[in-house]
Amino acid sequence: MPRTRRPLKASRLGPRDVLHVGSAGLRSRPVRVVLSALGIAIGIATMIAVVGISASSKEQLIRQLDALGTNMLVAEPGKGVFGSEEVKLPKDAVGMVRRIQGVEDVGATADLKRSVRRSEKIPASETGGIAVKAATEGMLAVLRGRMATGTWLNAANGRYPSVVLGHVAAERLGITLPGRQVWIDDRYFTVVGILDPLPLSPEIERSALLGWDGARKVLGFDGHPTAVYERSTDASVRTVQKLLAPTIDPQNPHNVAVGDPSSALQAKAATEGAFSSLLLGLGGIALLVGGVGVANTMIISVLERRHEIGLRRSLGATRGQIRIQFVTESLMLSGLGGLAGAALGAAATGVYASTGGLPWVVPPWTVGGGMAATLVIGTVAGLYPAVRASRLSPTLALQA
Repeated sequence: MPRTRRPLKASRLGPRDVLHVGSAGLRSRPVRVVLSALGIAIGIATMIAVVGISASSKEQLIRQLDALGTNMLVAEPGKGVFGSEEVKLPKDAVGMVRRIQGVEDVGATADLKRSVRRSEKIPASETGGIAVKAATEGMLAVLRGRMATGTWLNAANGRYPSVVLGHVAAERLGITLPGRQVWIDDRYFTVVGILDPLPLSPEIERSALLGWDGARKVLGFDGHPTAVYERSTDASVRTVQKLLAPTIDPQNPHNVAVGDPSSALQAKAATEGAFSSLLLGLGGIALLVGGVGVANTMIISVLERRHEIGLRRSLGATRGQIRIQFVTESLMLSGLGGLAGAALGAAATGVYASTGGLPWVVPPWTVGGGMAATLVIGTVAGLYPAVRASRLSPTLALQA
């Protein structure tokens, strides 16, 4: 009996074969591969660096909030009923606030409307923006502050002409160590300490702080605070906030304004990265330009490799296999750019974080999203060249 011939079937390409034929074009043209992948790398690096720098800054703010706490409130004189009269907080405001349930620490400051200078030879107008305030002994605990050097105001030194400088005030006065003297209200005061930075209280950083009793004795301070600071338990913050004004001034609670110093940092942390959308858009444009470059490279590759395509087709390669070859080549080209871009973006974030003293944070979703975008662009960029290559006639390709 005559044997029946089975129709010939093209052999299937395994994953290893697909990678081999797909990388053949990349291996033969390394310079073009580098230049084509550069656009993809720049786009991915820009996007990852922008998000990473924003995330690092936000992480720094969150760590500051965790360290400083969000349970500090400040009560200050309001504007009064008519908004023009002078309002004063009662002298015993600190004791009244201390009796509120949930309050842990209380302190107060008072603006003394004096100038502080390095010496009497400096004009009174050149104060460097430094305020002079009286401060109670409990202020350091309320602020959760630390002394950079020296000691805080206490029952002993707070009764005499002594002063503690905020971080910024000390820099502007050029004083780095205790024992130096500054000129306040026609007499010298001895610097007994310098504070560390206080992110939640910039007004304290820019102040020269005198003891409460010393300000009364030496400068004739009337004892009315201009700001009362308190720390409460986390669970009672909102309750204390509602009770502060009526406790300090029961008859006229509208004369007391209550603020939350941590709200500025919280808002900044919540909106961190809002201004990075423009840079993200630029990174996206660079990524699209890189995709166009990959597509252009693949089209040129198809034109240059017509003989190869024709030979493969004449040896039995199907149109689908040709398409897979060129799509794979496009994906590998984009993937190389994506990997290089991810590494560059992470490195740029690390350099920025280390120079700025920030934690190095690169959200995993940015790397994953960037690589996914790279693969999508590689697929789209390779589709048209792959279809064009698969439609080449074997005979015409070999004759060209």
